Amino acid sequence: MADKAFITSEILKWARMSAKISVENAAKKVSVSPDRYLTWEDGIDFPTIRQAKILAKSFRRPFSLFFLPEIPKDFHPLQDYRRDDSQELDTASLFIIRDVQEKQNWISELFEEIGESTLPFVGKYSIKDNPEVVAKDILDTLKINPSDYRKTPITEWIDKAESAGIFISRASFLHSRLVLDRDLIQGFAIADKYAPFVFVNSKNWNAPQLFTLVHELAHIWIAKSGISNEVDIDFNDKAKSKFHPVELFCNQIAANALMPRELITQLCKDTFDSNNKIFKQAKELGISSFAFLVRALNLNLISQSDYKILKQDAQDEFEKFLEREKIKKEKQRERKGGPDAYLLRLNKNSKLFTRIVMDSFNNGSLSPSIASNLLNTQINKFQKFEKLLA
Repeated sequence: MADKAFITSEILKWARMSAKISVENAAKKVSVSPDRYLTWEDGIDFPTIRQAKILAKSFRRPFSLFFLPEIPKDFHPLQDYRRDDSQELDTASLFIIRDVQEKQNWISELFEEIGESTLPFVGKYSIKDNPEVVAKDILDTLKINPSDYRKTPITEWIDKAESAGIFISRASFLHSRLVLDRDLIQGFAIADKYAPFVFVNSKNWNAPQLFTLVHELAHIWIAKSGISNEVDIDFNDKAKSKFHPVELFCNQIAANALMPRELITQLCKDTFDSNNKIFKQAKELGISSFAFLVRALNLNLISQSDYKILKQDAQDEFEKFLEREKIKKEKQRERKGGPDAYLLRLNKNSKLFTRIVMDSFNNGSLSPSIASNLLNTQINKFQKFEKLLA
């Protein structure tokens, strides 16, 4: 008979509930009936060691945690800045938040312990400040000029943000059965003075991802850690009362950073004559045509009637663009067999975080087991990251 795991029943229940996994689904993971599973949560019986390990992995908790005498202190839940009527976060969303929190907590404690300086821009401003001023400070701090990108805009923003000490994580799934829903969570920020983290749901295409990224950077500048969804410059058709003031403010900052007033107002007037010109200009800035049109409207460069016509044209063009992108990705998958798994993992970990963990491991200050756990990768596969980082 298999050895029993004499776990703490209350912790098993807490681990399942905090993962938003039902009794039925938990029971399926270990091939027992829901009634049988409940005997473990009620303390009447115990799972085998193998079953307990499967459950620990499914709930994304260390196996050893199940044996503690009482429920441990967990990470503080992030402030939810999403709309009042947003759906409850699902398992995938909770797991990605916890994954980033674990990384952020480790690196922040390390930096504080070794005497790293705090970052002066974290919490430099508040929601009472002028969003244009905050946006300019972000551009100046990161040394970004939207009129002169040297790389694709989103790549340049990520590289410059990480060079400034901000960890950028991007992912669209945890594994094949845990896919992130962009309607639930588009991004979140942890505004820590030693190790600020930004997460972006990469389920979207690059333009919305970039807007989300800069929106979350704004959260760092006003020291408001939290979760966002419906990050969008265009709130014209939605009740503003449903949006948190912090979200509205961070959207204003993002719009000003990605489309500075002086840059947009200096554009040739004929930019708005055709949808092709609008699309081309928006692409150069790394934003969507919709965001570009809303910015032009807010700066009185186009009328409300022109905006409505151009917006509909942009919608039609966007649908064609999505179809082209879909065909393009299918062809790429056929040629390459899908995206590089280690590149996806590198983006999820954050390039900056990966480099620091690997350096700590290579100089002997970090054990193999901890390094492997932090990067969710076996030590003998670290060379894959080395090649990608190079």
